[in-house]
Amino acid sequence: MRRIVGAIFQTLDGVMQAPGGKSEDPTDGFAHGGWQMGYRDKVAEAAIGELLKPPFALLLGRRTYDIFASYWPFVEGEEQGIGEAFSKADKYVLTHGEPRLDWENSHRVSSMDELRKIKDGDGPDLRIWGSGAIYPALIEAGLLDSLTLLTYPLVLGDGKRTFRGGTPASAMKLTKHETGPSGVLITTLEPGGEIPKGSISQAPPNEREERRQKEMAEGRW
Repeated sequence: MRRIVGAIFQTLDGVMQAPGGKSEDPTDGFAHGGWQMGYRDKVAEAAIGELLKPPFALLLGRRTYDIFASYWPFVEGEEQGIGEAFSKADKYVLTHGEPRLDWENSHRVSSMDELRKIKDGDGPDLRIWGSGAIYPALIEAGLLDSLTLLTYPLVLGDGKRTFRGGTPASAMKLTKHETGPSGVLITTLEPGGEIPKGSISQAPPNEREERRQKEMAEGRW
């Protein structure tokens, strides 16, 4: 059985949109593309290097696939080795549409059931880069095995979030963490089962709390 392993670059307020460059994803007027590039951090770079070690297959959302297919096959210089590894790897693209998948070794995946069969088969782990839109379905289907979050010390205020609307409630278990000298926090998590139940002590009966509860129920709080 193969593992599905995710990796996401995000800000302190959970923005994961366009970390690599201004033209990567300017949709919805996002003006902060390339926000990750100002941070040189040996600890974060080592963690990224581990995730880039072959053999691996890629699991991508359609937009991330488009971004990758427009960049990595054509890159030169010090990143050329990464581009060659990505081109050689099988690339599974989760999509309900019929996108153009003309990058070598690319395969369309239309459902979680189809992905489960791929995961249950033989081959290297499937690694996700970016592709925030596919996480709700992966978590709901119980197919995500591990997620590494590289959280950078900045706040952007707007942009696409790592966990957006539709993500099911789920506990996560921390398996590894470290912090780089620039303040990048690297955390690796695995599904942790049901959310632990707990609550602080409730306020004793009083008129103020009764009024607050009534205002909430009436939508006036």
